[in-house]
Amino acid sequence: MSNKLFKSILKTDNRLDLKQTLFSGQSFTWKKIDLLSAYYVTKINKTIIFLREIEPGIIEALSSSKKINGLPINQFLFNYFSLEIDDIKVFPQRFKNDFPEVWRRVEPYHGVRIMRQDPFEIMVTFMCAQGIGMHLIRRQVSMIAEGYGQKVGLEMPEGEMIFHCFPIPSALASADPDELALCTNNNRIRAANIIAMARSFESGKLALALVGSGECDLETLRETLCAHSGIGLKIADCIALFGFGRFDTFPIDTHVKQYLWEWFGIEAARKSLTEKNYRYLQKEARKILGNEYAGYAGHMLFHCWRKEIKKMKAF
Repeated sequence: MSNKLFKSILKTDNRLDLKQTLFSGQSFTWKKIDLLSAYYVTKINKTIIFLREIEPGIIEALSSSKKINGLPINQFLFNYFSLEIDDIKVFPQRFKNDFPEVWRRVEPYHGVRIMRQDPFEIMVTFMCAQGIGMHLIRRQVSMIAEGYGQKVGLEMPEGEMIFHCFPIPSALASADPDELALCTNNNRIRAANIIAMARSFESGKLALALVGSGECDLETLRETLCAHSGIGLKIADCIALFGFGRFDTFPIDTHVKQYLWEWFGIEAARKSLTEKNYRYLQKEARKILGNEYAGYAGHMLFHCWRKEIKKMKAF
């Protein structure tokens, strides 16, 4: 049990809206806690980390270790929140003039950053995400962590806080499908798919295949991911974007399909999302958003659409 927290300060000239980023549908482990109401907390690897926004561009971090993945906390967070990316350059220069009304709506969401998260955690998370709402995804991810992740305690003046790390591949590889299904809304097929993927990851077969995923052809990465049951094109694209930092990918779900029609008039977005149409819509979206940051811009638009148009709650 840890009873010491280390303080770090992250400063950035690029926009970072901490709350909007953490609860934009790309991570489901961050929580706002009652004991420290100004902070958001999660576990990254075995490190408990609390974050709060002191003022625009300044984030305070309290962490149970001085480093994550060998990096000082502020350096890790700079990379985690992809703060090397200039938010102004995410959208092509012509976008503001071509779509002034959409620009007006999305401009306040430029502080939404893509987080570079653990690939295995993201694979499990989005395998859970298929066809269900955000609240249920959060619940399933939490149950998997509590059932199969290492327990970590933190002694605070207000009392002990208990956290569970996200499970390592071997923990899920050895899981019983019926027991894991209790964490996946009694979906045994989903549980079996997660176990099979974890076994492939643990054996090194999948992990080795994903080496160089940041540089390889996007289609090659997709094919590697889609070779596993339970991972289709959309899930593979979400994994590529949030787990491998492939900002050039463009996941499409119901909300994305809706804004492609309503905001950009892409007629094919009114049709069912077959594989052929999925790929066509991606091609059309890239004509508008460019290639390099299509997924980054797409996620800003996704979060804006859900909040401004659909009036949905934060995740």
